[in-house]
Amino acid sequence: MIQILYIGLGGFLGAIMRFLISRFVGNYFSSFPLGTLIVNVTGSLLLGFIVYSVSFGKNISPEFRDFMTIGFIGAFTTMSTFAYESFRLAELSEFMYLFFNLFLNVFLCLLAVYVGREFAMILNK
Repeated sequence: MIQILYIGLGGFLGAIMRFLISRFVGNYFSSFPLGTLIVNVTGSLLLGFIVYSVSFGKNISPEFRDFMTIGFIGAFTTMSTFAYESFRLAELSEFMYLFFNLFLNVFLCLLAVYVGREFAMILNK
C-alpha cells in the first residue's frame, strides 16, 4: 500500500512539473511545442539514468525507484501530448515543424537515455 502512495505522490509532482515547464516555455515559443520536447528529453534522461544505475549495481530502494520511474517520470513525460501536438501541426500544414517535432522528440529522447546510461556507468564505477 505504501508503494502505491509513493507512485501517486511521484505522479502528482511529475504532472505539476510538466504543467509548469510547458506553460513557462510555451510563453516564449508558441508556434512549436518546445515544452513537450523538453519534458520528454528530460524524462528520458532521468529514466535512463535511474534504470541503468540500478542495472550497474547502484542500490536504489524500490520505493524511490517506483516513485521516480512509474510516478514522477510517468506523469512528467507526455507521449499523448506529443502525439496530439504532432497531429495538430499536420492539420495546420506546418510540415517543417511537424518534421522537427517528430525527429527531435525521437532522436533526443533516445540520445537522452544513452546519456543517462553513460552517467550511470561513470557514477557507478
